[in-house]
Amino acid sequence: MAGRLKAPTGRYGGKTAAERQADRRRRFLDAALELFGADPGYRATTVAALSEAAGLSTRQFYEEFRTLEDVLAALHLQVNDWAQEAVLAAFAEVQGLPLAERVAGIFRAYAANVTGDPRRIRITFVEIIGVSPRLEQQRLARRSGWVDLICSEADAAASRGEAAPRDYRIAATAFIGSVNGLLHDWSAGWVDATLDEVVEELVRQLLAILRPVGWEERGDGLNV
Repeated sequence: MAGRLKAPTGRYGGKTAAERQADRRRRFLDAALELFGADPGYRATTVAALSEAAGLSTRQFYEEFRTLEDVLAALHLQVNDWAQEAVLAAFAEVQGLPLAERVAGIFRAYAANVTGDPRRIRITFVEIIGVSPRLEQQRLARRSGWVDLICSEADAAASRGEAAPRDYRIAATAFIGSVNGLLHDWSAGWVDATLDEVVEELVRQLLAILRPVGWEERGDGLNV
């Protein structure tokens, strides 16, 4: 922004300027996770309240961000990155297992990460909605990334004979909508089920997409 103070250089308190800046940013995002993801929520939070919760000044806020929307955007990306890291770690752990077991392991990791902290669910499925065209574009871009991941894995499974060969993009987009809706409703207490039951239902839905009625698995494509 115009008039922003020049970032300091050199060491202070044993930390470089870059380390101090990273620490301030982390403190603002930690405070935002609490205020945006719990009470009072993004729309009722002020710069002053966020700065106070972070233990920093409003001047320091404007050294890191232009607006509260910038904070929400950064926090939304961070929450998605945490979920993606959990999924990629699960991918590594389930390699070599049959398709149904791989899918179950991956979705169990995703669901556990997303639902393990109710504040993350609120950021991902509630607070980000309807804020601005910019954040809507970011939300849809991140959703598209998950669709791409499902399509890539589905195509790989099809090439091994574990799934039906087809264009999976529409089905994957619909499935991601189901995942988001079911996890949100479960976390809000609207679905009377355990998390394991929710994951089992999502696994059944995805396997039904990958292996429609009448399709038979090739005998040469297992556990590749």
